[in-house]
Amino acid sequence: MIDTQPKPPAPLLEVRGLSKQFPGVKALQNVNLTLGRGEILAVVGENGAGKSTLMKILAGVQRPDSGEILLEGQPQSFASVDDSLDAGISLIHQELNLSDNLDVAANIFLGREPHRWGLLDRKQICNRANAHLKQVGLSVSPRQLVRHLSVGQQQLVEIAKALSTDARILIMDEPTSALSQREADNLLRVVKELKAAGVSILYISHRLAEVEELADRVTVLRDGQNAGELDRAEITHEAMVSRMVGRDVSRFYQRTSHTPGETVLRVKEVVTTTWPQHAASFELRRGEIVGLAGLVGAGRSELLRAIFGVDSRIEGTVELQGKQLPSGDARAAIRGGCGFVPEDRKEQGLILEMSVRENASLASLKTHATGGVLLNRRYEQELSADSIRSLGIRTPHAEQIVGLLSGGNQQKVVLAKWLATNPAVLFLDEPTRGIDIGAKEEIYRLLDDLAGKGLAILFASSELEEIIGMSDRVLVMHEGELTGELLRSELSEQRIMQLATGQRKG
Repeated sequence: MIDTQPKPPAPLLEVRGLSKQFPGVKALQNVNLTLGRGEILAVVGENGAGKSTLMKILAGVQRPDSGEILLEGQPQSFASVDDSLDAGISLIHQELNLSDNLDVAANIFLGREPHRWGLLDRKQICNRANAHLKQVGLSVSPRQLVRHLSVGQQQLVEIAKALSTDARILIMDEPTSALSQREADNLLRVVKELKAAGVSILYISHRLAEVEELADRVTVLRDGQNAGELDRAEITHEAMVSRMVGRDVSRFYQRTSHTPGETVLRVKEVVTTTWPQHAASFELRRGEIVGLAGLVGAGRSELLRAIFGVDSRIEGTVELQGKQLPSGDARAAIRGGCGFVPEDRKEQGLILEMSVRENASLASLKTHATGGVLLNRRYEQELSADSIRSLGIRTPHAEQIVGLLSGGNQQKVVLAKWLATNPAVLFLDEPTRGIDIGAKEEIYRLLDDLAGKGLAILFASSELEEIIGMSDRVLVMHEGELTGELLRSELSEQRIMQLATGQRKG
């Protein structure tokens, strides 16, 4: 009997048995996935799971060692980014790739500008750019300079740029990682509208709540291999986490009750250059973890930088272990017993071209230098070996270039660098930004252990769940002002948000 049932249409995109190896690392091993028309497929996994490598292969940035890519059932070979773009695939990187000295229209059509009589057709560029801006719901002039846009608006310009190439598949890599909640909500709305218009989207995010809201399906990667797939009805935070880490994370935030010791840091009426109308005062004791909460732009990073001495303070004093620290002198803070893990580990925390060994010893080089001037290679080797072992840094060896490590392992190297100075106080600014759920759990466990050994920790975070889960106390900021302090027994998202939006503690 002849089967007259029509065959289901081929997926828009299909990946079969894709593998990619780098020196010492198997990034992908026989990975498969499918993406339908007008579908949002989330790809999740820990840092180092292979997500970025897979997306770079699909975007033509890298070539696979084996396996195949099919579009509408036809095999493809992408030797370059242009090949991928010609096939209708566009990658929107986590780090925005715009020229801030050019206007919006010029960025959208950069390198593909329409011409008339041999000259740039500015009118056509602006008209076409305006159409794409409306498509993503961005109400700005196409002639406005990109540098004057917020990060959220720049992210929408990136999407408009991708759509201008007639992309039918958008790859979005951590698109909300640097956005405020309002900007993130707006971006998610745009993503849903693009799906309704028939655009297919590969969505990568560590924010699993976004995945729950957006995704039609989820593909999970672990250690460069497929670790499971979830249909819409199966997508939950717990289901994704258990597949990502290979175990059930029943207690994600593990805090041990510690009795705080004596006061080690006193901040008195400190005024930052960003918010000169407000002064901040608080104390930090040994063995406690204090969270610094607030909305984006509230002044958390600026306060940390002023206390540590990266930036000068207008007024106020900082007393560390009984000694006053001079304003704008980070070296004095380090000598006094402070460490500072900055918000941007790639720009401010590491030298990406150097090895794990070299980065781990950067902050303590002078202390252990031979004769005070010569590099102590033996110290570097012993320190890096101990850090790799004690912090669980996943690296082939200590000579691995740190830029080749996953985000979570890079963050552990930054921590290793400061712990090598034996600090009494550790400041951390967004300590788990861009880090997968498994690495987050490891860092939380490490911070709890350090607090148990008497280290005083002050950390700023935009994740309320993280603030509530890890803090003994929470200081909340609103527009540069400390609006209140909450003890652990008082912590809730509602209480923190009330203070973060300007309502004072009653």
